[in-house]
Order: sequence, then structure tokens, then C-alpha cells
Amino acid sequence: MESRASHREVSVAVFFVHGGGDLLLYDVVIIGAGVVGCGAAYALSRYNLKVALVEEGAEVALGASGANSGIVHAGYDPLPGTLAAELNVRGNSLYPQLCRELDVPFCPTGSLVVAGEGEESALDILLARGRANGVADLALLGRDELLNREPNLSPDAAAALYAPSAAIVSPWELVLALAETAAVNGTDFYFNAEVTGIRVGEETLRGVDTSRGPLLAPIVLNAGGIKADLLAALAGAERYDILPRKGEYLLLDKDISGFVRQVVFPLPNPVSKGILVLPTVEGNVLVGPTAQPVWDREDRSTTGEGLAEIQRGARKLFPDLPLRRVIASFAGLRAVCDSGDFVLRSSARVKGWIDAGGIQSPGLSAAPAIWERLVQLVGGLRELEPRERIKRPPLLRLRDLPLAEREERIRENPLYGRIICRCEGVSEGEIVDALHRPLPAVTLDGLKRRTRVGGGRCQGGFCLPRLLAIMSRELGISPLAVTKSGPGSEVLAGLLAKGEER
Repeated sequence: MESRASHREVSVAVFFVHGGGDLLLYDVVIIGAGVVGCGAAYALSRYNLKVALVEEGAEVALGASGANSGIVHAGYDPLPGTLAAELNVRGNSLYPQLCRELDVPFCPTGSLVVAGEGEESALDILLARGRANGVADLALLGRDELLNREPNLSPDAAAALYAPSAAIVSPWELVLALAETAAVNGTDFYFNAEVTGIRVGEETLRGVDTSRGPLLAPIVLNAGGIKADLLAALAGAERYDILPRKGEYLLLDKDISGFVRQVVFPLPNPVSKGILVLPTVEGNVLVGPTAQPVWDREDRSTTGEGLAEIQRGARKLFPDLPLRRVIASFAGLRAVCDSGDFVLRSSARVKGWIDAGGIQSPGLSAAPAIWERLVQLVGGLRELEPRERIKRPPLLRLRDLPLAEREERIRENPLYGRIICRCEGVSEGEIVDALHRPLPAVTLDGLKRRTRVGGGRCQGGFCLPRLLAIMSRELGISPLAVTKSGPGSEVLAGLLAKGEER
């Protein structure tokens, strides 16, 4: 079968391998391809700037941006007067228009913080905090109204704080849309490129050294997530410390879609919002996270203790939640700053260095407002000249189309009629498209996040051999070179090694 690799409609500069030699000159270099880094690239693409984004992993959204609850928080939780409080409320207000522009699913579900008998006074504190932060339309609900909204909720629930402005998004789709838009507007992406040094001369930025070569720029924006403090120290900028906190999750099958209708929280504790239960934009139910301090910044393992804690917490809210319908578990690391707040500033020590560190929850909610602040900081270092911006190519979600339109697409391209992932209804045509987008998928996890292939009940058990064959054909690589998440995670090499051990 002929590959469609030669029929790309959009050509952008995406560098997966960058050898040394020639020095590459930019106006701004961004470190980190999460929601902050890709969002900054998206926001800066409105201006006549030459921007590069460098990421140590093989894809976007490999850190906290790809392992979180996907909640756009209303803004009642952060302490008044903090950056987190200010930017959470502002970011929340920007989301509906942003998601329309990016063609990213946005579901305004609202949220509930549930209290038991005798705990109602804690809701009054959150209500007052939310109003101080400027959150609109908060309300206290009694038991009858609460159970009317969530019939499966525990009968021990006595009252709740209702926040109608809370919503859910797909964090993966959001980051991909931001990155693709930045890419088609000229941002260069360097993947598998770890930052190994910061070039500073006479307290002024010169650029960064990476494992793929140097990138020179007078402005470096540090959106390094869990490693942002280490990068700031490497640059000689003002010090802060990131204290990693692991959160584990359980993902339940779509066949219980509707069991929970909105984001449901318990009363928060001093270190987290507790174990919550919520729907996802894809139709699953998500439960978690835990909040466990860890020393290892690479520790994304799940544990028996953590998953048991999630189940206990979920049953307090929803005693009949069918936890036997779990199809996946995962963990992410939150970049908790020692100050307890976001770090957004231009360095007074190193001219041109901008920090965006400590972006833990509500970082996703605050992200659009964080990008606004970062653009202001860049504008304080150089003049910004606006320019027109083009949109990324439209995204085809075949399963969302009416039957007649799907049939028309299949007549145009028979690959859309060949279903590869039965759980999620993903066609070969959609997989091929994802392998040739402006930021193409280059790993199995990348395909999963772009198309949902392998994200259903069997978690890729049925479609894996077909995916390996398609990726080999379309990318022009051996099936042995296909990886799960980047170099070192070759799928068939791992299977062969296990066979040899036997």
C-alpha cells in the first residue's frame, strides 16, 4: 500500500535530531513542551519572533501536562492574594474561547465540594475564599439538591459548594493543539534534546546547550516543570526549590459513563484537594489523585498503597462506584514550589532569563493567564511586533461525524473505513493522519494521545501489531525501532528480551 507520507499539506520545522556544528540563532528559546511551554510558544506566535522550543522527551505533554485531572478549576481553592488565585480565575474565563479557537473539546460540567454532617462550616470558608478571589455564582447546596445533581453520591453527603464555572478538557489535546498552532506559525521544536548547559556572558543570556547541539538566543523561557528549579540554578538565576509530589490515578471504562456527572471533590486537606471523582471529555470516569512527596524526579510508578488509597477515597464519595471497571492506572508528578505559589518572573541576576516554575494545580486552569504574563515579561526585554497567525490544519474525529459524512470520507479514502482500534473506533486513516500532522506522532503513546488508539478497554492488546506495521510503513522505520514513549522503550526489543529470558 502506498504511504501518504509524501502527501503532507503542511510543512513545518520539527527537529527530532539536531547535530552539532552550525549555531542556530533565535529570539526566544523555550525549555519544556508542557502546557506552559507550548502555550508560551502559541502566545508568542502572534508576534514577529523566531522561537525554538526544546524538550528532553520524544513528544509534547510527557510531564504533568499529560498526567493530571484535566480540570479547569473555578478558583475558590487558592489563597487570596497569590498568583495562583489571580491567574486561576483569569485563566478559567479565557478557556471557552480558547478551546473554540483550537478545536479542543471543552465541557462546562461545574464542580461540587462535598461535606458530611457537621462539616458544613468548611464549605463556608471555601465560599468566602472563592468570593475574595472573584469567582462568580458560587452557591451552597443542601442534601436534596446535591443528590438530585449526583444520584449515586453517598447518602452521608450533607451539603456541597457548587461552582458552575468549573469545566473539564483533555490536557493532551490542548497541549497538542497549542504546539501544532505554534509549529505552523514558525516555532521550531527540538525533541529528545536535554538541556545540558545555559550560556551566560556578563550576566546576560546567550543561549542554551542541549544534547543535540547549541541554540543561541538572548531570551530563555524556563518552563521545565519538575526540573525548573535545577535549570534556574544552572543559569545562575534566583533560587527556588521544587518539591516533587506524586499523584496516582485510576481510569474506569466508558461503559459506566454517566455514573458521575460533574467534578466531585471531598473537602480539601492541607496538601491537596483529596481523592476526587470526575468524568473525562472522552466519556471515562477518572479517580484520584494521591499526593505523595517523592525524591526521585523520574518516579511515575503506581503503587499498591496508592491505588488502595484512591479506592478508599472514591468509595467515601460514591460507595457503589464500580471500581472493577478499571482499565488503566497512571501517575504524574506535581512541581510543588517551596514558596507554595507560582514563580513567574524575569531574573534580576541574569538578563534574558524568565522563570515559569512551580506550576502545580491549578496550573492547567491558570495556563492561558500564565501565557499572558509570560508575553508581558518577554515584552519587557524586547519590542514585540504583532503579525497575522494561521490556524493549524483541521482535525478529523471520524467517530464524531454523522453517518452520512463518515461514509463520504470513506469513499474519498478507504483507510477511514478500516477500523484498527475497536475499543475507541479509530480508523487507519486517522492513524496515518496523526503520523503526518504538523507535529507528527513518533511513538505509540503519541498516537494514543492524538487519536485514542489503544486507549480503550483492551489498552492496545488487539491493535498493537497493526499499529507497529502502520508506523513502520508510514515513518519508514523498522518495526524494531517503534517505541512506546521514545528512545529506550522499543516495543519489540522488550518483547524479544523477555523471550530470551524464558
